[in-house]
Amino acid sequence: MESFCRSVYIAHVDAFWHAPPSASFPQPMTPSFSRDIPTTVSPRKGTITLLFYTPKGYAARHGDTEGSRYPVLVNFHGGGFTIGNAGDDARWATAVVDIVDAVVVSVDYRLAPRYPFPTAVEDGVDAILYLILNAEELDIDPNRIGVSGFSAGGNLAFTVPLRLREELQRRRGRGAQALLPAYLAGNEGKVVVIVSWYPVTDFATSTRDERRKSNVRPDRELPKFMTNLFDASYLYPPQQVSLSDLYLSPAVAPHEVLRELPEDIIIYSCEWDGLRAEAERFQRHLVEELGKRVRYNVVPGVQHAWDRSPNPFKSSPVAEQAYREACIEMKTVFDSQGVPGYG
Repeated sequence: MESFCRSVYIAHVDAFWHAPPSASFPQPMTPSFSRDIPTTVSPRKGTITLLFYTPKGYAARHGDTEGSRYPVLVNFHGGGFTIGNAGDDARWATAVVDIVDAVVVSVDYRLAPRYPFPTAVEDGVDAILYLILNAEELDIDPNRIGVSGFSAGGNLAFTVPLRLREELQRRRGRGAQALLPAYLAGNEGKVVVIVSWYPVTDFATSTRDERRKSNVRPDRELPKFMTNLFDASYLYPPQQVSLSDLYLSPAVAPHEVLRELPEDIIIYSCEWDGLRAEAERFQRHLVEELGKRVRYNVVPGVQHAWDRSPNPFKSSPVAEQAYREACIEMKTVFDSQGVPGYG
């Protein structure tokens, strides 16, 4: 069933792709290296793989104690929490490495239905904890962490930082000092920017039918049977999952929780997407109620997952431009933290 869903998903995404090929679009880079790490947050024990994409010169300067370390972007792929893998966003990783001069770490979080909610969120926390605890070895700055994600991964881009803060507070709490080394008694592990692409943010008040009705081009939606399958797989068992859980529906989380999100947030939604309406509500809430600096962009004339194709030779100038804009914004945030990156 999982293989079938993956094939259908790819076929529909490819059918929705409308932009012409561009020979100038750079080919995506391959990961520089990977790490398999044990899970510690989820009660469902196992391992997850992290793919590292690194800038030119990283290997030569790796371990150099002089100067500043690289900022790091932790990325979560899409696929309804049910399909996809950490290598899906190689084009995005390539843009970030080239423009931001940052290390990109793509997380192969465990998938539903075998690993339903909240496993993906907990795996994301483990990934960032690993980076924080091994920051010196990996030559990354634990105070300049960004998080990005696409669709379901766009949801994780919000929920993982919230769960991370809870986990860090728990490990720094009374009687738990042994869970963190002494040098993490401060503010290390700070997520300073979120980049969320066409995210799902509200399972509590936005049903799939309501999302479809809000789309000006419902013919551009993914098939209903597929989105229903995604939800049934991730939200399992349904009687034990609260749709208003803050690690599932960040858009309805309490103010005191959302204040823990970074000040700088970048959201891209699609004109022809049933998720657009809830993304717009969420960004207004973040700006008007919480004073966050949200750069919100609606890409005109595109559907959900418009920026990807299984064909490595087929690309989109629209995606290229959007990636570039998001990278420039992200670099500005990283540079504003007071510690210039390599370059």
